Amino acid sequence: MPARAMWRGAISFGMVVIPIRLFNATRSRTIPFSTLHSTCNTKLRHRRWCEHHNEFVEKEEVARGYEYERGQYLVMDDADFQGLPVSSTHTIGITKFVSLDQIDPIYYQRSYWLEPEALGRKPYMLLKNALEKTNRVAIASVSIQQKEHICAVRATGDGLLMSTMVHADELARTDELELDGEGEVSDAEVEMAVTLIDQLTGEFAPEEYADEYRAALEKRIEAKLAGAAPVVASAEPEVGQVVDLMAALRSSIEATRRQAADAEEPEPAAASG
Repeated sequence: MPARAMWRGAISFGMVVIPIRLFNATRSRTIPFSTLHSTCNTKLRHRRWCEHHNEFVEKEEVARGYEYERGQYLVMDDADFQGLPVSSTHTIGITKFVSLDQIDPIYYQRSYWLEPEALGRKPYMLLKNALEKTNRVAIASVSIQQKEHICAVRATGDGLLMSTMVHADELARTDELELDGEGEVSDAEVEMAVTLIDQLTGEFAPEEYADEYRAALEKRIEAKLAGAAPVVASAEPEVGQVVDLMAALRSSIEATRRQAADAEEPEPAAASG
């Protein structure tokens, strides 16, 4: 079944307009669970309860309200959310081009593939090729899911990928956190840490990582369905204070060296029959 576009509009690139469709670029792989009544295993329904009328409320009786004072709500209907005078409701308006390394990953939210409509294929490829040649990312605004987002459009693979981003005022403040730490770090400790980082440095390969929690949970579900006793993990290691930081760094460096040496050793040749 073909994917269903979640948004249709256009990319505005100077005087160039590129009609596109928006598709989710990621999907959740978490294991779904239902909420049951523990006495009979009946699936529970999540219903809306009105304390004023002391009754359940059907979906068609639900309204959205903005609390402008404590306990006082301004009711908003569907028409209030439609036709807002914001250009980004139908257009991804590019306003700037920047280098990718200028964007802190903390700003990223979700990613979407941009697919050109039939009339937009040529300008779509024009933008893609230009972004690749300049090694730039387009910064724009787009309104989806009742919110205007900053977004970054970049060339990747065969097409264009758009990532929504949070606004600066949406970042959580850190002034109430204790981030300075305590104690001084010596130059020798820093150099040892750099050595360890160098030994663990490589290319990012996302296919090397898997959701081990989900895999273990799937195995437990299969075992429980089969009536087998679940495998229980060993006790978690105690997390204590590192007394000798240099000793911990040296041990880590030696361990990574041994792992690298083991990985480089050729496998023994199979005996000929």
